Amino acid sequence: MLGGMPKRPAPPLSRTRRVTLAGAFGFTRLIVELGVLSSFAFSLALFVAAIAQAYVTIRAALGDLGEAHTTKSLIVAAVEQADTLLVGVALLIISFGLQALFVGRVQNVPRWLHIDSFDDLKQKLIGIVIVALSVNFFSVALEWKGGSDILVYGAAIAAVILAVGAYSVILSRLGHRPDAPEDQHAEP
Repeated sequence: MLGGMPKRPAPPLSRTRRVTLAGAFGFTRLIVELGVLSSFAFSLALFVAAIAQAYVTIRAALGDLGEAHTTKSLIVAAVEQADTLLVGVALLIISFGLQALFVGRVQNVPRWLHIDSFDDLKQKLIGIVIVALSVNFFSVALEWKGGSDILVYGAAIAAVILAVGAYSVILSRLGHRPDAPEDQHAEP
């Protein structure tokens, strides 16, 4: 008679087991929230450091304004500050993105900071990384004293930018865009 009897559905998870799984998930969200906070703290620290460095650099340069070496040192310091700020922005985007993906969307942020998927977060970071690498090269080029070593450095940065750009294009062509429907892929 067993062959003719319908199978009984599996018993539902016990209340204790459901509470344990919910607790584990809640703990995971706590870990992500700690990552969000640490990323935000580093971002804030980099912004404060950039502001403090700008103050120190400008204050030191005030006595020698108009001299060529002062102008060049201010340009180098400004580019280095931009690099620091870009890394701070990248950490801020990571913080907002992880918060939105794992905990809950942050209110009152600009539309460009809305993160709808992990691929969306990656695309935003790719842009920041490319700009940061370019600014870093510009900073090195400003202090360059001659020789061919800068060509190797520039080629290495260009290779990284090309690889990251190719990765971004491949992602978008595969349909991993936040604005593309999940079940459709972009035409090649």
